[in-house]
Amino acid sequence: MEQRIGSSSKPVEGAGFDPAFIPGLTAPAAKSEQEQEPQAAAPEPAEEPEQEPEQEPKAKAAEAPAEPEEEEEAPADGPVFEASDRRAKFAADHRGVRLSLDEENCEFRWEEIAAVETESPRFGKRFTITVHTPDRRWYPIEIEATARARFKEWEDRLDAVLDAYFEEA
Repeated sequence: MEQRIGSSSKPVEGAGFDPAFIPGLTAPAAKSEQEQEPQAAAPEPAEEPEQEPEQEPKAKAAEAPAEPEEEEEAPADGPVFEASDRRAKFAADHRGVRLSLDEENCEFRWEEIAAVETESPRFGKRFTITVHTPDRRWYPIEIEATARARFKEWEDRLDAVLDAYFEEA
């Protein structure tokens, strides 16, 4: 008879339990797969070689989408909008929208976006761009402008990109 020490319930995942979890920015934690495997009846040495081949196809699959993106970069004849400061960066072009804050990056294709919202503060120089997805999530990013006069320029350039690539359902 086997006895297990500890709870048999699976841990709950999400932002409430994992402070590093950001929907859309981070992949699901790989440790949940590892936690499920030790519960199997197979001996541990047999599991280790199985994990390595599984990880290699995932790495190859991650590399495979990078190749089509390089091909997509060629038709960059349309409008492009980029705004950045010392920490944050926002870019929109024919591929979609990319957000960066420090080391974190997030990319949305145009079909994954429900709306893009901009907000200019009444005072200060922090321009806010929010990307809304169809599943009712939103991803705001604030970019500090060198001058308040840039807000109008950024809004006009972003509108040109949205008019060219974004199609409402």
